Amino acid sequence: MNDEIMLIQVFVVLFLCINLLLITTFFSKELFYTSMRYVLFAVTLMSDCLFLFLSDILFILNLYRYTIQMWLCLIIYMISSLYLFVTPVTLTAMTLERYVAICLPLRHAELCSPRSTLHGILIIHSLSSLPCIVFLSIFFASASYGSDTQGRTCTVEIFIIHTWQGHLRSAIYQFYFLIMCITIVFSYVKIMRAAKAASAEDKQSTWRGLRTVGLHALQLLLCLIQLWCPFIEAAVLQINLMLFINVRYFNYITFILAPRCLSPLIYGLRDEMFLNALKRLSLCGLRKKR
Repeated sequence: MNDEIMLIQVFVVLFLCINLLLITTFFSKELFYTSMRYVLFAVTLMSDCLFLFLSDILFILNLYRYTIQMWLCLIIYMISSLYLFVTPVTLTAMTLERYVAICLPLRHAELCSPRSTLHGILIIHSLSSLPCIVFLSIFFASASYGSDTQGRTCTVEIFIIHTWQGHLRSAIYQFYFLIMCITIVFSYVKIMRAAKAASAEDKQSTWRGLRTVGLHALQLLLCLIQLWCPFIEAAVLQINLMLFINVRYFNYITFILAPRCLSPLIYGLRDEMFLNALKRLSLCGLRKKR
């Protein structure tokens, strides 16, 4: 198990370093932070960095059964719960941006202006915070006085006092899952129709947008499957503790680490302009070292 934990730490550090390099590249060129698609990409990178860091801490604490004060667990849970949703909601917004760029090109400049981008980020964080606000409001209404000073193993299950709270949490997650899936499918179908009707000059860029939306759909699917992991793990825990540990390890790698490694591949490496800026930044760094 120690070897497996070390492997996870290597992956987490590697992905954090890659994401931080891409964030630095984003701020190196004015075009990136005045374009909605790149700004949303940077939002996913920052969200992934924070979520990976916090989820790794929680993974280690839970694996070794360390206890922390309830109030500290509450803060960690609030931040991790927010950024659990920020990445998939942002991916949905990025898909809509591709839809506007390809299917409504004349309105793209208006709908995807820097001002609209700022409003979009605020909406993304507002929508992402709603499940946490609802869930914690119910917890505070049900929890006994002084429970915030108790030492507990920090898992989401400690905030579920009544069975119906777990059902409500599941319903909220499934509602978000459904809305984001409908948005992705709608955008994909519309872009596919535009690709078939496009002229020879526009066909290549349209199909490239279609591939990007397809990759977003794959990444979003992995992110959304992660929302089901707590329910799977809770059921497995009733069967066998060792099986629970193995399932949690598998879920962490497959549905937490993997989706958050696809963003650099989708935009950092596939986008020609961003890739060129990344190469220039890397070459400048090497020259300074020499």
